[in-house]
Amino acid sequence: MTPIPRPTLPALLFALSCLAALPVRAAENPVLWGYGVRGCADFTAAAKQAEAGDFAEYQRYEDWLTGFVSGLNLALGTDALSGSGIDSAMRHTREECGKHPSDDFFNAAMRFVRTLSTLR
Repeated sequence: MTPIPRPTLPALLFALSCLAALPVRAAENPVLWGYGVRGCADFTAAAKQAEAGDFAEYQRYEDWLTGFVSGLNLALGTDALSGSGIDSAMRHTREECGKHPSDDFFNAAMRFVRTLSTLR
Protein backbone atom coordinates (compact mmCIF):
# COMPACT_ATOMS: atom_id res chain seq x y z
CA MET A 1 0.00 0.00 0.00
CA THR A 2 1.47 3.33 -1.06
CA PRO A 3 1.40 6.02 1.65
CA ILE A 4 -0.57 9.15 0.88
CA PRO A 5 1.86 12.03 0.35
CA ARG A 6 1.62 14.99 2.72
CA PRO A 7 0.57 18.22 1.06
CA THR A 8 3.37 20.68 0.56
CA LEU A 9 3.30 24.05 2.27
CA PRO A 10 2.57 25.91 -1.00
CA ALA A 11 -0.37 23.56 -1.66
CA LEU A 12 -1.74 24.13 1.84
CA LEU A 13 -1.32 27.90 1.52
CA PHE A 14 -3.11 27.83 -1.84
CA ALA A 15 -5.99 25.83 -0.36
CA LEU A 16 -6.27 28.20 2.59
CA SER A 17 -6.21 31.26 0.31
CA CYS A 18 -9.04 29.73 -1.75
CA LEU A 19 -11.06 29.19 1.40
CA ALA A 20 -10.31 32.72 2.57
CA ALA A 21 -11.74 34.08 -0.68
CA LEU A 22 -15.14 32.49 0.00
CA PRO A 23 -17.81 34.78 1.40
CA VAL A 24 -18.22 34.46 5.14
CA ARG A 25 -21.63 34.46 6.78
CA ALA A 26 -22.19 34.65 10.49
CA ALA A 27 -23.90 31.40 11.36
CA GLU A 28 -26.32 31.55 14.23
CA ASN A 29 -26.57 27.77 14.40
CA PRO A 30 -23.67 26.16 12.54
CA VAL A 31 -24.25 22.61 11.39
CA LEU A 32 -21.83 20.24 13.05
CA TRP A 33 -21.32 16.62 12.03
CA GLY A 34 -20.00 13.42 13.48
CA TYR A 35 -19.44 11.82 16.81
CA GLY A 36 -17.53 14.82 18.13
CA VAL A 37 -20.80 16.61 18.85
CA ARG A 38 -22.21 13.74 20.89
CA GLY A 39 -22.29 14.15 24.61
CA CYS A 40 -19.84 12.70 27.08
CA ALA A 41 -22.64 10.63 28.61
CA ASP A 42 -23.12 8.89 25.24
CA PHE A 43 -19.39 8.23 24.95
CA THR A 44 -19.19 6.91 28.51
CA ALA A 45 -22.09 4.54 27.77
CA ALA A 46 -20.32 3.34 24.60
CA ALA A 47 -17.12 2.73 26.59
CA LYS A 48 -19.07 0.65 29.12
CA GLN A 49 -20.63 -1.34 26.27
CA ALA A 50 -17.12 -1.98 24.91
CA GLU A 51 -16.02 -3.28 28.31
CA ALA A 52 -18.94 -5.72 28.11
CA GLY A 53 -17.81 -6.91 24.68
CA ASP A 54 -19.88 -4.72 22.33
CA PHE A 55 -17.29 -2.50 20.61
CA ALA A 56 -19.38 -1.15 17.70
CA GLU A 57 -20.39 2.23 19.13
CA TYR A 58 -17.03 2.78 20.85
CA GLN A 59 -15.28 2.11 17.55
CA ARG A 60 -17.25 4.93 15.93
CA TYR A 61 -15.91 7.37 18.53
CA GLU A 62 -12.39 6.05 17.99
CA ASP A 63 -12.77 6.40 14.22
CA TRP A 64 -13.97 9.99 14.64
CA LEU A 65 -11.03 10.82 16.93
CA THR A 66 -8.59 9.19 14.51
CA GLY A 67 -9.86 11.37 11.67
CA PHE A 68 -9.87 14.49 13.82
CA VAL A 69 -6.29 13.94 14.99
CA SER A 70 -5.17 13.13 11.44
CA GLY A 71 -6.66 16.44 10.29
CA LEU A 72 -4.87 18.27 13.09
CA ASN A 73 -1.61 16.55 12.21
CA LEU A 74 -1.92 17.64 8.58
CA ALA A 75 -2.88 21.19 9.51
CA LEU A 76 -0.15 21.55 12.12
CA GLY A 77 2.55 19.58 10.34
CA THR A 78 3.29 17.69 13.56
CA ASP A 79 1.90 14.90 15.74
CA ALA A 80 -0.88 16.52 17.79
CA LEU A 81 -0.77 13.58 20.21
CA SER A 82 2.99 13.83 20.68
CA GLY A 83 3.38 10.10 20.15
CA SER A 84 0.85 9.07 22.79
CA GLY A 85 -1.43 7.31 20.29
CA ILE A 86 -5.16 6.91 19.81
CA ASP A 87 -5.64 4.36 22.61
CA SER A 88 -4.17 6.80 25.10
CA ALA A 89 -6.27 9.64 23.68
CA MET A 90 -9.42 7.54 24.07
CA ARG A 91 -8.58 6.72 27.70
CA HIS A 92 -7.80 10.33 28.54
CA THR A 93 -10.92 11.56 26.75
CA ARG A 94 -12.97 9.15 28.85
CA GLU A 95 -11.34 10.58 31.98
CA GLU A 96 -12.16 14.10 30.77
CA CYS A 97 -15.75 13.05 30.16
CA GLY A 98 -15.89 11.72 33.71
CA LYS A 99 -14.74 15.10 35.02
CA HIS A 100 -17.01 17.10 32.69
CA PRO A 101 -20.07 14.94 31.90
CA SER A 102 -22.03 17.79 30.33
CA ASP A 103 -19.34 18.35 27.66
CA ASP A 104 -19.35 16.90 24.20
CA PHE A 105 -16.80 14.38 22.95
CA PHE A 106 -14.94 17.01 20.92
CA ASN A 107 -14.27 19.30 23.89
CA ALA A 108 -13.20 16.42 26.11
CA ALA A 109 -10.79 15.16 23.44
CA MET A 110 -9.53 18.66 22.69
CA ARG A 111 -8.65 19.27 26.34
CA PHE A 112 -6.36 16.24 26.21
CA VAL A 113 -4.82 17.27 22.89
CA ARG A 114 -4.10 20.72 24.31
CA THR A 115 -2.16 19.21 27.22
CA LEU A 116 0.17 17.54 24.71
CA SER A 117 0.65 20.28 22.16
CA THR A 118 1.05 23.98 21.64
CA LEU A 119 -2.63 24.32 20.71
CA ARG A 120 -4.40 26.75 23.00
